[in-house]
Amino acid sequence: MNRDTGAGSRQAYGKAAEMMQEYDSGTGPQPASSAYSAAARHMHWVTAGAILIMVPLGLAMTYRGGTLNIWDGLTDALYSSHKLLGFLVLWLVAGRLTYRLLRGAPPDEPTLLWWHKAGSHLLHWLLYGLLLVVPLLGWVGVSLYPSLTVFGLFDLPALAKPNQDLATSVLTVHGKLAIVMALLACAHAGAALYHHLIRRDGVLRRMLPGLR
Repeated sequence: MNRDTGAGSRQAYGKAAEMMQEYDSGTGPQPASSAYSAAARHMHWVTAGAILIMVPLGLAMTYRGGTLNIWDGLTDALYSSHKLLGFLVLWLVAGRLTYRLLRGAPPDEPTLLWWHKAGSHLLHWLLYGLLLVVPLLGWVGVSLYPSLTVFGLFDLPALAKPNQDLATSVLTVHGKLAIVMALLACAHAGAALYHHLIRRDGVLRRMLPGLR
């Protein structure tokens, strides 16, 4: 190998090392990442919006009805709204999970480390599970109570025969798992912001609405 070839090799090696350092720090050009489909993105953000509404709604209704023991039109409206949203979210998540299993998901963001990928998949499937279990337990609980009427207009289908003692236990588990679900959702959102603002990769961008 002549002198010019050796110098060229050292220059190429130095350039490659510099690019790898920029890649690892998130400041250099990043590999392209695949976006989720429009349907998956829309279902994701509708689900996120429902959680943002349902959790505060659940806390408000239990505070008024349970702690303050105020049972008026507002309390009834809060309970009816929570029941209706929970019922709709259950079917939305069931449809979203079916879509995910049938259509799959895009490959992981190329810049993720292995433990990022493992944590992301674990968190996603925990959220999927809780988004099914929590509203289903709520539906079972109001069936056991029974308190299936929504806004005095119609009743949800009953899933169990009345049993108020069992209803109390089921709804207690429902409430605790809802808090766990909310905390995991916050962790999910925090991780997305970390990737977007600090690592500056495509994790959040590929789930943003409006992408083509």
